[in-house]
Amino acid sequence: MKTKTVFSCHVCGYQSPKWLGRCPDCSSWNSFTEEKYDAPLLGTKEKSSPYKEEPVLLKDVKVTEEERLKTGIFELDRVLGSGIVKGSVILVGGDPGVGKSTISLQVSNRLASKGTTVLYVSGEESVTQTKLRASRLGGIESESLYIVNQTDLSLILECIEKVKPQVVIIDSIQVIFEPQISSSCGSVSQVRECACMLTQLAKSQGISVFIIGHVTKEGSIAGPRVLEHIVDTVLYFEGDRFSVYRILRAVKNRFGSTNEIGVFEMTQAGLEEVKNPSQIFLSERQENTSGSVVVPIIEGSRPLLVEVQSLVSRTNFGLALRRAQGFDYNRLTLLVAVLEKRQGLSLESEDIFVNVAGGLKLEEPGADLAVAAAITSAFRERPIIPDTVVIGEVGLAGEIRSVSQIGLRINEAEKLGFKYCILPRNNYKNLKIEKCHIELVPVSTLKEALDLIGDKKAAG
Repeated sequence: MKTKTVFSCHVCGYQSPKWLGRCPDCSSWNSFTEEKYDAPLLGTKEKSSPYKEEPVLLKDVKVTEEERLKTGIFELDRVLGSGIVKGSVILVGGDPGVGKSTISLQVSNRLASKGTTVLYVSGEESVTQTKLRASRLGGIESESLYIVNQTDLSLILECIEKVKPQVVIIDSIQVIFEPQISSSCGSVSQVRECACMLTQLAKSQGISVFIIGHVTKEGSIAGPRVLEHIVDTVLYFEGDRFSVYRILRAVKNRFGSTNEIGVFEMTQAGLEEVKNPSQIFLSERQENTSGSVVVPIIEGSRPLLVEVQSLVSRTNFGLALRRAQGFDYNRLTLLVAVLEKRQGLSLESEDIFVNVAGGLKLEEPGADLAVAAAITSAFRERPIIPDTVVIGEVGLAGEIRSVSQIGLRINEAEKLGFKYCILPRNNYKNLKIEKCHIELVPVSTLKEALDLIGDKKAAG
């Protein structure tokens, strides 16, 4: 009998009977891989699922307010939405060496130390290797923490049935395979089906499952995009593996906010929580330097102060460069166009580089004015007013638009000793702060804001 094959896109899971250079679903190039295709057996009675449930009336469903399971790591609990929901499936992704396995072991130890039964499935390392890594982290000894080296999903399900854990950690989904699927482990079919079976197990038996997934060079979870739709929560580790700081961000969360972040520091004892991220991000900032601006941003419910840096230099080529690290490139080109049109800055022959210190990624529009001020400061070689934070969204007409939660931003800047705050005039009119020891400078246009750069009298 001839073996049939199918070509699957490893980005979105789209299948085609022949190889295609570009995926018609997600437009990815060279993303198709060949896999064996198992046709469904027609006319045969399907096996009854061990997780089969009968339909019930919605009005008859009893809802109880269950307390979330605390991991003991405050930064992680914040990102998860104050803890782990019973029966939830959490996908943790990140670059190699960023700390996915490290935090998984730490979570396992914290939960097991509280009496929670945890099964850690290590598919990439032997039990001895995992024990050595746990010993380097220190203090990972518990009577409720089980570990197994297994990649066969059917055997993993047997281990779960035997141990009956409350939390299962799969490290990682790319090496787990289901024997009934003929394709190799890590393929689109294997990753998708294994994730579906683990999700079904979690929902039917109330087991919380952590799934660790590798990240491709494009920065997305390796495997089909449908994997992110299967799970309940998707967490990404951000940050350079050569840097000591890591940022854990939720990009999907059915049980909490997707705007929260957790900040960690990589040490010999594993990942440690950073209690005051604003102070860490500004600790190495140089005073009175052109192109350096501090902006208060909001990540979920937490205000953070970060430094936006810019460098503007004469281009040596015909086409000027525009580069951004931690800031949207399209937003940068838009702000440069506004500066040229509304402010009359001659930036067409200047290379412009923008960087967000600390490895953060700024997505909210409240950082627009800070980026524009950093570019103008670097271009004019004039530092902004010392001890100043800048907040505001920039419109195409050069107007400064209001931002959300202005009170939290000002309070955070005041705590760290800043003296001036340049903010939108509409925010200033509606501001309700009883005691404010920071001087507020309202502006309504981009020209009005940029004229304050280096002018201490204007700030007063």
